[in-house]
Amino acid sequence: MSDHLIEDLVADSVRLLDGHAGAQDPRVRDRIAALYGFQDRFDCSFTHFRVIGILLRRGYTYRFPVSRHPDHADRSASFDALSGFTGLRTFDEEAPDFDGYDSWLEDGYVDPPFLYCDSGTALWRRMVSAGELRGRDAAPLRPARLIDVVREVAVAAEQEGDRELVGLWYGFGCETLLGGPAGCPFDVDELAGMTAVQDLRAAVRRTGALSVARCSPYAAPVESADDGDLETWWWEL
Repeated sequence: MSDHLIEDLVADSVRLLDGHAGAQDPRVRDRIAALYGFQDRFDCSFTHFRVIGILLRRGYTYRFPVSRHPDHADRSASFDALSGFTGLRTFDEEAPDFDGYDSWLEDGYVDPPFLYCDSGTALWRRMVSAGELRGRDAAPLRPARLIDVVREVAVAAEQEGDRELVGLWYGFGCETLLGGPAGCPFDVDELAGMTAVQDLRAAVRRTGALSVARCSPYAAPVESADDGDLETWWWEL
């Protein structure tokens, strides 16, 4: 079953980022990429089409006629036979290097009559090499830290009066928003000195969103945290 809370949170955040940034702000694309990277950590469905207009406008996703695929001339029959949504990457489950299906978007996807690819994927790179994408559209994604993206979302959500969105993001805690494979690599003083953390916590205080955060199904109670001091600081605004 898909995690609808995560899917809704990411889609709502994409809409907010789009609505609160300049039309030519290239950072929106990078922030969208970070949000979908976050979503990929959970059991979620493919949700791009919820906000496809934004993704296309912001240069995160690109749409072409299927005939523009670099392999179309050699595989026209297979492309023409596609009648519904299809991810184009194929997998050999018996191959020694098979590592699952996480890369299923890398070769693009078709929703007839269109071909789509996301920035940074293998098909996107091929389209750049073929000259189908130029200028800003050919620029690589720039890494965006999740905490910085969440800060931007929280600021926009506060302006919209969306207390719930602020709280839901804060509820993931420092382990998720600033962590890695070994957990959060920062101590309290380091967190307290980060502008993104300061701004996020300020938005939580102003909106009274801590109660929303505490009720989130993803909230980590202090008593079960690996680092009690760090988690206590996070939850005691």
